[in-house]
Amino acid sequence: MFDIVIRGGRAVTPQGVGDYDVAITGETIAAVAAPNAIPDDAAKRIIDASGMIVMPGGIDPHVHCAWHMPLPDGSAMTSAPPEVVSRAALWGGTTTLIDFAARMEPMPLKDVIQKRDLDWAGKCYCDYAYHLMLLGDIPPEVFEELPDRIADGYPTVKIFTTNITPNRAGRMVHFGDLWELFKTLTRAGGLGVIHAEDNDIVMHMYEKLIREGRVSFHNLAEVHNALSEDLSFRRVLRLAEAEKTALYMMHVSAATGVQAIREARAKGQAVYGETLHQYLLYTAEDYKRPNGQMFHTYPSLKSQQDQDGLWAGTRDGAISCVATDEVCCSLNIKTIGDRIDDTTGGNSGVEPRVGVLYDEMVTRRGYSLEAFVDQVSSNAARIMGLYPRKGAIAAGSDADICILDPSVRGEVRNENLHESDYTPWEGHPITGWPKLTMLRGKVMVEDGAFLGDLEDGRYLKRGIPESIRSGPSI
Repeated sequence: MFDIVIRGGRAVTPQGVGDYDVAITGETIAAVAAPNAIPDDAAKRIIDASGMIVMPGGIDPHVHCAWHMPLPDGSAMTSAPPEVVSRAALWGGTTTLIDFAARMEPMPLKDVIQKRDLDWAGKCYCDYAYHLMLLGDIPPEVFEELPDRIADGYPTVKIFTTNITPNRAGRMVHFGDLWELFKTLTRAGGLGVIHAEDNDIVMHMYEKLIREGRVSFHNLAEVHNALSEDLSFRRVLRLAEAEKTALYMMHVSAATGVQAIREARAKGQAVYGETLHQYLLYTAEDYKRPNGQMFHTYPSLKSQQDQDGLWAGTRDGAISCVATDEVCCSLNIKTIGDRIDDTTGGNSGVEPRVGVLYDEMVTRRGYSLEAFVDQVSSNAARIMGLYPRKGAIAAGSDADICILDPSVRGEVRNENLHESDYTPWEGHPITGWPKLTMLRGKVMVEDGAFLGDLEDGRYLKRGIPESIRSGPSI
């Protein structure tokens, strides 16, 4: 006896899209069967998905919950907690989030993880994981401890090659430490997760624009520019090539970054690109719109040519995932900064990501359902060491499922979302939207009702497969 059978939908499976019934027992998918092969009396519940798309739950590999946010007056606050963001994620068909455990002060990485658990454990509706984050100068004891943490299930390590803004000194990891980190990651089977911009170029442009009095946030694309991305990507990729280190390049924003990844992959390097849906939908011209700060994250929005390059990367493999860089806050906080050196990064974007990208990819640009699902779910699972437990409609996989209704029509309206008091995607056309979200066999959202509990979310320990680390396998 199955607990649930999802019947009548077009299921996106690792073998392709087909008219399959999906049977669930407990927390996992028990069978993917031909239509009506499972009789009604073999299941406790039948979910009719006729005319709908049955896909694996979305995976957002780049979010910042309960995150330190500096404000223009020198004070600080934290972004919305996992409880808020995970609830919105499930409303939008996303079932797994990957955040960061940052070493903000001298302490062992084990303690960093335990401290971050205080923000997340028992406070998240969906499943989740952390990237470790190293900031500034990395002491020898961190390199000594890191292999144990990778073996414990924390295999991804985030670093910055820039301080991002002049008032965030101590964030950038210097190149010598990056070299040592890459050696350690290669030996221990980890994955480097990189925010790559050339710090000299970025800080030079801050100084230049401030000196010239051009300090409005409208000029952010001049500071965090495509040349900076090109220089930093190529330097980091060359070091990774020398040490045979696998990399995940976060929030690629420029065509130069896409090209650098493309060339590295052509040489056989294990490198994977991530972009964000605001880069795919908006350019620096959108800074000129009312409350234009709402479209910004770091690095900045760039040109139409850069956006075109990002879309090309999603088609040829240079871009593997579309994430959010989620920093959920109010519109007032998002727009309180209006200078090149104090504008708030991140966005409230985890809920509309799947629906908006379905419209942009499948409806507008003719992407296959498989390619769409790869970008919003399956590729992140593969790269981050979660596949096929996550990101797959297959026997033995967790029953994390989004049922998307392609007949829904309308526009994104913040009043219908569950995340913040604004959305950068206000008015974006809807040509399909999640109708039901399931986490490990439990229906969390159905027909406009939220059914989840905070104890539903679990931490996911991970290991990066050798196939991902040895070459560009997706």
